[in-house]
Amino acid sequence: MSRPDRTDPSTLGERSAAVHAGNAVDPTTGALKTPLTLANSYEFPADPTAIDWSTTGQLIYGRVGAVNQYALEQRLARLEHTEAAVAMASGVAAIHAVLFTQLRSGDHVVCSDQVYEATYNLLTRLLPEKYGITATLVDITDPAAVEAAFRPETRLVIVETVANPTTTVADLPALAVLAHAHDALFVVDSTFTPPTVLRPVEHGADLVIHSLTKYINGHGDAIGGAVLGRTSLIDPIKQQAMVDGGGIIAPFNAWLIGRGAVTLGLRMRQVNETSQRVAEFLEADPRVAWVRYPGLPSHPQHELAARLMPHGASGILAFAPHGDTRDFNAFVGRLRLITSATSLGHDETLIAHVARSGDRQDHYRAPFTDAGTLRLSIGLEDAEDLIADLDAAL
Repeated sequence: MSRPDRTDPSTLGERSAAVHAGNAVDPTTGALKTPLTLANSYEFPADPTAIDWSTTGQLIYGRVGAVNQYALEQRLARLEHTEAAVAMASGVAAIHAVLFTQLRSGDHVVCSDQVYEATYNLLTRLLPEKYGITATLVDITDPAAVEAAFRPETRLVIVETVANPTTTVADLPALAVLAHAHDALFVVDSTFTPPTVLRPVEHGADLVIHSLTKYINGHGDAIGGAVLGRTSLIDPIKQQAMVDGGGIIAPFNAWLIGRGAVTLGLRMRQVNETSQRVAEFLEADPRVAWVRYPGLPSHPQHELAARLMPHGASGILAFAPHGDTRDFNAFVGRLRLITSATSLGHDETLIAHVARSGDRQDHYRAPFTDAGTLRLSIGLEDAEDLIADLDAAL
């Protein structure tokens, strides 16, 4: 066994790396934590004529790179087991960065038909209208349909590990094989399944996207995004989307998210355990019409989820009480601990009524009803308190 060394995260276990990767004792003050550096510019060397103003990895200007950004990227890459990472202003900025960097006019994308709204809008409206990039949205649980969606000009396949908000689980190994057979990049949005729950690169992903706003930050107080993968793929994203596109993360956000990532493994262990208990409670309650949680044997892809996420199925449940939209709203209005709000992965449990939209009927499949679904994001509260709140509201 190699001796652990905090200055070399490759020698450390997962929890140790979460603490030490990207962190260094401050040489000026001796502070044990990399300090928050609120600077947009850095002092030039004695001879600045040799500076390449657009080269990343140097400290000259905040749009090219910054102290807290670099520290966060090192921690993220170690947690996700990738060569490199780039931190962006938001999760959507990270999604856009991948599409902007990897695609050209006339290219084609194969995408899951159950994806985040911004991904859907980028691929079905903005990129086709502005750049002539087309996309086919497909049921990723149907291998024949996925295979049929490929075209000679297909350059990229993008899916979510667990779909928002339906909890459909992507068969990452099978999809990676299909994508690579067609010389397409396989891109996975793993926001619902942060490291310690699932690492997509271990199942064939070329690029991994996170909304750092969610589980990796974990405290509901900062917005950020990240793309992770091979250095050869990340470097162009840094150059084109970060330096030339300006999609940088703010130093304070990078510092906050890096702090939150330290406890990711501990938080996710509790989230997994609590989510399983809450899901089992809801499924057993006759006042609940249906529940979808990958950790339940009743989930259509439970066996796949168990293989991909052997330590727990993360913290997102989709469910509905019996009734219509009015009943949904009445139920949510009676909750006293769980907060009705957007986002997920916070320290507090959040619930969102996701209504069915007219142009996205394919986004919902049985048993989802015309009233939509309730998306429950489990936080760090006691399971007993959450169950009691749900029970009283039902």
